[in-house]
Formats: sequence, C-alpha cells, structure tokens
Amino acid sequence: MFENFDWIGAMRTSPVMLVILACSILTLGFALERAIYFWKRRANPEALIARASENARAGRMKEALWLCQNSPHPAGPVAATVLNSAHLSPAAREEKMLITLSEQRLLLERNLGLLGTMGNTAPLIGLLGTVWGIMRAFHDMARTGSAGPSVVAAGVAEALFTTAAGLLVAVPAVMIFNHFTRRISVMLTTAENQARTLRLALEESPAQSSGRDEHHRHSEERAAARAA
Repeated sequence: MFENFDWIGAMRTSPVMLVILACSILTLGFALERAIYFWKRRANPEALIARASENARAGRMKEALWLCQNSPHPAGPVAATVLNSAHLSPAAREEKMLITLSEQRLLLERNLGLLGTMGNTAPLIGLLGTVWGIMRAFHDMARTGSAGPSVVAAGVAEALFTTAAGLLVAVPAVMIFNHFTRRISVMLTTAENQARTLRLALEESPAQSSGRDEHHRHSEERAAARAA
C-alpha cells in the first residue's frame, strides 16, 4: 500500500504534508538530543552519596565536595549545595537545596515542551490534512464534472495519508515525552533523597558537632550575661 503511494507528489501538492515532515524532523532531532543528554547524566547516586557521607563523617569535607561536584547525576550538584551551605541555618540549607533542585529540573526539562507540543498538535495537523484532501477531492469533482473514483482518489488518498502521517509523528512523540517526564521525576526524587541523606551524615561529622557545641556554648554565655 505505502510503496504505491507517490510521497514526492504528495509533498508537492499538499502543504500539510510538508508541515508534518517538518514536525517529524524536529521531533526526531529533539528526542535524540534529550536521549544523549540523559545518557551523559547517568550515574550511581547511591554510591556517590555513600562515599561523600563517609568523607563527611570523617571530616574530609573537600574530598566529599569534589566527589559531588564531579558527578553528572543531579544528585551531585544538589549534594554539593548541601555541603557548601553546611554553615547556614537549617531553613537556609533547605531553601538552597530546593533552589538547586529547581535549577536541575530546568536543565532536565529543556526541549521537552516541544516534544509534548508535537504529540498534541501533530494529530490536529493530520486532521487539517484530512480536510485539505477532501476539499481537493471536491475541487477535482467540480473541475471535471464527474464523481468517478479516478477523479476523487487523489484527494481522498491525500486526506487519509496526512491523517496517518500526523498520528505516526504524534504517537512516538507522546511516548518519548512521557518516558523522559517519568525519568526526570525519578532522577530529581533520588537527588533530593540522597541530598537529605548526606545532610544527616554531615550533621554527624566532627566539624559540625564541634560547631554545634560551640554555638550552644555561646548561646548559654549570652543567656547568662542577659540574666546577670
């Protein structure tokens, strides 16, 4: 069926097919770009945070920070933010961690909007092609004064094939969009959980313990001075 269809002729006579072709090229290009990007950002966040937590408990903060900064997974930058804000208050540390998570979400979601748009609009473009093909069939009928199958066949074929082409673009685009959306959710949830695990390990480190003791001692001294 498809081998007997004149694709070149359809492209020349139907502007809708040209639009669908452009949509398919854009969908393929951005899908490959996102696939390569996610491939580069793959890592083992559990192993990363385990090593960083071990260094943090031992007081080797520079080594822990280096591990996090050189990890491609979103857990790396988020954990690095937790380490860099260790001297701040708990509320400030939480806020900085959420800001970094939002920044990572923006990086991961880049160009996904176009894939979602293609998945939603390609069927509508195909439907436009259906209307265009039916209009062409009626135009041919009016021009020839005949309603024979050979007269309306070109317009009806164009209508059906543009509809099929629109669906062929939309279905993979929706599948790819949903896959990447789910992957982003998993990556960011993992990054947040691992960063909170590191923060707990950081609170158990010698430097943080001594810092808390020093802060508690100064608070007691200020309270005693005010009482006196």
